[in-house]
Amino acid sequence: MLLLPSRHLALGLALVIPASLLLTPSAVHSSTFELPPLDRIVNYQPKLPLQVFTSDGVEIAQFGTERRVYVPLAQTPQQLKDAVLAVEDARFYEHSGVDPRGMARAAVAMITGGRKQGASTLTQQLVRTMLLTRELSAERKAKEILLALRLEQAISKDRILEIYLNEIFLGQRAYGFAAAAQTYFGKPLDKLTLAETAMLAGLPQNPYYANPVANLDRAVQRQRVVLDRMRSVGAIDERQLAAAKAEKLQLRARGPRGVNAAHVAEMARRVVVDRFGTEAYSAGLKVTTSLQSADQKAAHEALQRGVIAHDRRGAWRGPEAFEALSGSGAELERAAAEALRDHRDDETLRVGIVLTASAKEVLVQLASGEQVRVQGDGLRWVQRGLAAGAKPPMKLARGSVIRLVSSGKNWSISQWPEVEAALVAMDARTGRVRALVGGFDFSRQPFNHVTQSWRQPGSAFKPLLYSAALEARVMPATMIDDLPLTTQNGWSPSNSNGEFAGPITLRTALAKSSNLASVRVLQHVGSQRARDWTTRFGMDAARHPTDLTLALGTGSTTPLQMVEAYATLANGGWHVEPVVVERITDAQGKVLFEAPAPAAHTEDNRVIPARNAFVTNSLLNDVVRSGTAARAQALLNRSDIYGKTGTTNDVHDAWFAGHHPSLAAVVWMGHSQPRSLGNSESGGRAALPIWIDYMAAALKGVPNKPQGSPPPGLVREGDDWLYSEWREGGWVSHISDPANVQYAPPPGFFWNLRSLPSEPQSMFPSDSRP
Repeated sequence: MLLLPSRHLALGLALVIPASLLLTPSAVHSSTFELPPLDRIVNYQPKLPLQVFTSDGVEIAQFGTERRVYVPLAQTPQQLKDAVLAVEDARFYEHSGVDPRGMARAAVAMITGGRKQGASTLTQQLVRTMLLTRELSAERKAKEILLALRLEQAISKDRILEIYLNEIFLGQRAYGFAAAAQTYFGKPLDKLTLAETAMLAGLPQNPYYANPVANLDRAVQRQRVVLDRMRSVGAIDERQLAAAKAEKLQLRARGPRGVNAAHVAEMARRVVVDRFGTEAYSAGLKVTTSLQSADQKAAHEALQRGVIAHDRRGAWRGPEAFEALSGSGAELERAAAEALRDHRDDETLRVGIVLTASAKEVLVQLASGEQVRVQGDGLRWVQRGLAAGAKPPMKLARGSVIRLVSSGKNWSISQWPEVEAALVAMDARTGRVRALVGGFDFSRQPFNHVTQSWRQPGSAFKPLLYSAALEARVMPATMIDDLPLTTQNGWSPSNSNGEFAGPITLRTALAKSSNLASVRVLQHVGSQRARDWTTRFGMDAARHPTDLTLALGTGSTTPLQMVEAYATLANGGWHVEPVVVERITDAQGKVLFEAPAPAAHTEDNRVIPARNAFVTNSLLNDVVRSGTAARAQALLNRSDIYGKTGTTNDVHDAWFAGHHPSLAAVVWMGHSQPRSLGNSESGGRAALPIWIDYMAAALKGVPNKPQGSPPPGLVREGDDWLYSEWREGGWVSHISDPANVQYAPPPGFFWNLRSLPSEPQSMFPSDSRP
């Protein structure tokens, strides 16, 4: 006599009892079961996530509890339909919602203790997923059967299959096969191979624990079942079967997909939720941002390279963790893989665990399972950790969890940087933000340093003050004393190099970033008037001091404000508001929001005179040609770039702000909690290389466009530009201190216009703009 475990008997009865309902069709109508309505399926509205895209259609992010990409059945590859039906419901188009043959086979197998077989049709699975609980009982099974029969009378087979393929949960928050294809393989359905398709088709049975991320071995076993079933029903031939089983699957690397723009995605998410509420997470809204995917990719990569380069100029801080490893061979590899599951991998800074370590070679297993050998220059930076007497916090040994970077086939040990950085690039004519990287890694630090970080701009602020000075008769050829200075309140500023150059021109003062000359210029202009002038560029006057420290950029600004300011110079004198969110549409494509088109640039909305922008740009061109940022023109080999370095006191902040006539870009580097970047650091060393790296990609293929003809109101006097009204004299020729300002005499005369007011009444009119 065969004795069955009670679990098998219960399961068998759960199949046999409801199956008897099929013998009496009236049971469907006479059943006393309280059945839920079919409306949720008949009037199916998929929960589609909030999606964020670049302006050229590349997905940045999805928000919502369910990842889903809805694909109509007509656009679903036949190979996927064949695979799903072969393994889940080969007689789908033959039965009426319930398959008596399948139920009979499953019931016999359960009662006799044979191999467990699925009894539910695809229609039953759908009603169970969408309308019922997963409780294992005869009542629930009966409801499932009755609902499946009713559903097949209400909608077509194709519609049932379409809903199933888009609704079923497939692990890793992926709902539907299109989302699963992106989640596991990083590709759309129509790009899947047969082997990949079969793996996805095997997921509905156990999506939580047999998906390829959670358990690749189980997923492969299930894939083999799908392929065999496809062969048995004639969907594939022997050659296809063998090829699919032999194919080595390449899972999508964990981490960001497509364009890495998490800070922008978060900005977009907040805009949408503020407007439409949390329902936006399942309503299928689509946000199109102003980002350009190529620019964003270049910006992200440039920032990461620059931050890692800065970090390597400091000391190695030791392994980031330690995991106990034992065994050897396959056992050691499994232990290493298990240990790394709790450590997040990164596309650039790959996480790995040391298997063996010596002074000449370190063997490391990556999270992907790959083993790499680090030798030679790749170990030079971490020799302290390989020394015989290395202390435990620094020691590299078996079980040390470390970070690695690759350069071709060579690997180097690295570490997760402590410093942060930000980059923002904006179309200077329209204000559309083309790239925005708010920090080194969003998952570790979601704070957006582009929009939220108020930091001192240092000397990157000086061009705005020099622009103000042009309206106070200070011209590029004005001589300014770069000599020691003590103000009335006892403040004694100094240059960053501690040296003095004597009298220098305004042009040289900006190129060499002279603090002493800049303070003297500000003394002449007046702090309040200079501060008010900077508001034309988008600065917040309340965040900047009213004293002479303003000349050294001791106020507060964000990288986004700085890029607005430099865009004003780039476009010739118009302030443009930054735009990140271009458009929001609903699931049907209806436009719910669209950013206004950029305003036309006219003389009525100009914020600084054209000649002021022209001369200021000519000063900034010298900065990148022969000044503190000379590397920019040398490396980019372009004469049409302009910019200024910025370094704050004790090197808490490093900046480079600059532009091309069409594109303004700003880079900042610093610690989230201000502290020194290092005594040898500066804007030119820390931020400028990132800017150059990005602009090399952003301006690739863009013709060189040197500064053109001057606008009206400028004349060439000697070797430099002069406002035409001062051609006969009256411009400031020399600034020593507030009591010693000399004005240029008319040509042919040698006289000193010291009786002229140092702040002409016509300067900075309060009731109008130039």
